[in-house]
Amino acid sequence: MSRTTRPTPSRRSLFYAGFGVFALPAALAACGTTEEGADPAAPVDGEGGGGGDMAGAVVTVPKLTGIPWFNRMEEGVELYAEDTGENAYYQGSAEADAAAQVRVLEDLIASGVTAICVTPFQPDAVEQVLAKAMDSDIIVITHEAPTIENADYDVEAFKNDEYGINLMDELAQAMGEEGEYAQMVGSLSSTTHMEWVDAAKKHQEENYPNMTLVGDRVETSDDAQRAYEGMQELLSAHPDLKGVQGSASTDVVGVGQAVEEAGLQDTISVVGTATPQDTVDLLDSGAIDVIQFWDPGFAAYAQNVIAKLLLDGESVEDGADLGVEGYSEITIEDKVVYGDQAWINVTAENSGDYDY
Repeated sequence: MSRTTRPTPSRRSLFYAGFGVFALPAALAACGTTEEGADPAAPVDGEGGGGGDMAGAVVTVPKLTGIPWFNRMEEGVELYAEDTGENAYYQGSAEADAAAQVRVLEDLIASGVTAICVTPFQPDAVEQVLAKAMDSDIIVITHEAPTIENADYDVEAFKNDEYGINLMDELAQAMGEEGEYAQMVGSLSSTTHMEWVDAAKKHQEENYPNMTLVGDRVETSDDAQRAYEGMQELLSAHPDLKGVQGSASTDVVGVGQAVEEAGLQDTISVVGTATPQDTVDLLDSGAIDVIQFWDPGFAAYAQNVIAKLLLDGESVEDGADLGVEGYSEITIEDKVVYGDQAWINVTAENSGDYDY
């Protein structure tokens, strides 16, 4: 790890303090807006350490830009670039669409980047373009894609089945361990989302026999509006619904809005992955019971550290410290790097403790 400069405690504490501490305004504006007449799937330039030249750069590509979860990921990339002086950038599409992400990746391959750190919108949809990247001697590090074939390593904060089990425990507690519940995923092709809901369902069947999953998994495309509409359809189809488990960071936002609008805060329990910034008001109103998350900024930092090690011809060792919280003693299974970062659970009581 000698070639990786770690953040000093004071610098790291600024990052831990919350969202927006060091992100450059131009980068955040680019992440959330599109110029009139511009292609919404066009890449968004990040503000990492080298002035905009993609040749020779390590580029982190999110599922999509412009939502708090991936804005936080951008901050992790910026911190890595600032700490190390490496040519590291963040670039993605504002469109929640696998084809749009593939176009971004194609452009990066053509521009001569040396490494790509990507969170696939749909892992199966990027296999071909990632194979093309690897054939071009580009290092590929994924996140939220533990079954990906065309990558050097995938980075996960923890074991996904354990995360899903904990989501179910939280939902069961909120529901009093009985009643009908539904599940939402950003995409039926999202490996992590499907691992969470599958593990949660299995855990429910084994431990909470008085709960029943109803309907098919609702696919939301990481869009709060689609989650809202999906929840309205669930309320119509299942009038006895007592709970919802969300997966995408926007799922419980849309669900909570529908619950609050219907005045069902005391009737329906809502649990899922999200950021406190997105959900604080809905947690306070009781429309969302619990959110669960890990820090995507730390994950992006870890991806970049691993990419640099491989570019330098070094190996990624089991038990290594990647120099960022949650990845101080990694474990490696096949080509999946697992951190030691516990997930965070937030309720109305502690939602004010987080600024992202």
